[in-house]
Amino acid sequence: MSDFAPLPAPPYYAVIFTAQRTAGDHGYGAMAARMGDMALASPGCLGMESTRNEGGFGITVSYWRDEASILAWKADAQHLVAQQLGQDRWYTHYSLRVARVERHYSGPEGRAPAGHQPP
Repeated sequence: MSDFAPLPAPPYYAVIFTAQRTAGDHGYGAMAARMGDMALASPGCLGMESTRNEGGFGITVSYWRDEASILAWKADAQHLVAQQLGQDRWYTHYSLRVARVERHYSGPEGRAPAGHQPP
């Protein structure tokens, strides 16, 4: 779900969702794909990155224009159903963090000064 799409200049918000999956799919794959598509189509969503290891631990970071957009997505009726299914069936533990992104850079050139050409 990660394509390293460019994000706008900060500030913006990151919602960091970490979770340990239960064994078996139980409809998780289809719901995760649908929720990812819906989130990306939601007003204020700027992008998303996601990964999961072989043991079922996953991290999804979604990026949002503002807190109002995050709250609107959290309250979406279909997302509420997915949240409840996550609690009941898909996760043994999860954690959600919301952070304001004040700056970002990417590489390999990283924080090279303006006008500097990397070797």
